[in-house]
Amino acid sequence: MATTLKQVFRMKEGTNESSYAKASYLQKEVLSLTKPLREKAIREFYYRERPTTLCIADLGCSSVELSNLSPVFGLLESVENARRELGKEPQEYQIYLNDLPGNDFNTIFRSLGSFGDKLKQEMGDDFGHHFVNGAPGSFYGRLFASNHLHFIHSSYSLHWLSQVPKGIEDNKGNINIAKTSPPHVIKAYYEQFERDFWSFLRYRSEEVVVGGMMVLTLIGRKTREPYSRESCYWWEILASALKDMVVEGSIDEDKLNTFNTPFYAPSEAELGFLVEKEGSFNLNNQVQISEVSWKPNEQHKNSHPFESDHDAFTKCIRAVTEYLITSHFGESIVEEVYHKYKEFVKVSMGKENNVFINITVSLTRKG
Repeated sequence: MATTLKQVFRMKEGTNESSYAKASYLQKEVLSLTKPLREKAIREFYYRERPTTLCIADLGCSSVELSNLSPVFGLLESVENARRELGKEPQEYQIYLNDLPGNDFNTIFRSLGSFGDKLKQEMGDDFGHHFVNGAPGSFYGRLFASNHLHFIHSSYSLHWLSQVPKGIEDNKGNINIAKTSPPHVIKAYYEQFERDFWSFLRYRSEEVVVGGMMVLTLIGRKTREPYSRESCYWWEILASALKDMVVEGSIDEDKLNTFNTPFYAPSEAELGFLVEKEGSFNLNNQVQISEVSWKPNEQHKNSHPFESDHDAFTKCIRAVTEYLITSHFGESIVEEVYHKYKEFVKVSMGKENNVFINITVSLTRKG
């Protein structure tokens, strides 16, 4: 899987009820929670630098429609309010939307018309020009010209690794870090995250102007243990569903034992250490730790009144993980896997309130 991850890893495309665009209520709630921090950061940059053309990149944008889940509108709105306060002329915006080449960019581009209409309607007649470009490719490599970007946003993307760590063949019965994982497996996951995050920072340091800013949100953890329940339990449930299918004979045990997922949830301390170690960015005193429940919020429930909590959560996770499953096990088992997953989730939700821990950091490019 390590050699083909760029080709197989993507969110579920389209705009139907099981697509990422419609099922990703968790991601939408996280964007709402982190909205004040990222919009404060871009205002601070704009007040300080006042560029003629403001270049913004959303890394790991996925296949959402711009007028709905994308945070870009809020960023532009914040800058427009600052521009008016400063009495500046209409602003130009260059917007880059990045994800892996297999991403459903068509859904994004089809929404550009309604996005433009919404901007004109809510920003007023003196809103300037905005130019939107897709930027397919891995953010663990170069994506943009040198000293070009002013502001980078990324949410729920950097916990995904560039590849499954090497040397973890004996992580049997697990598909990610777990309490039963051998110590060297946990070490391999951290070291892969360290390499990837270092690469991310180093390449962005070449693309972001001095004084430019980044606001990054990852699934993380509060505890020291990488295998803690708060960061890995959703993977443990998926592993349980797959193991049930091994017992039933639907999946070969050796096939399960060779399946691991490219995901690592860091702690705040690990992120701070890696930012300091790479050295290109200052970590601003704006680290935000937030929680979101697995259960959908009222907004999602109102728009899906007949959908159970466990069904909504399963759809959300399926939209994120289905292509990892099908690329390794094939498509024939996928319905049964998520049916079992939903049953496990239902039992868990009946006993406890599970949450995702989110870490949001604000970084400024050093001079």
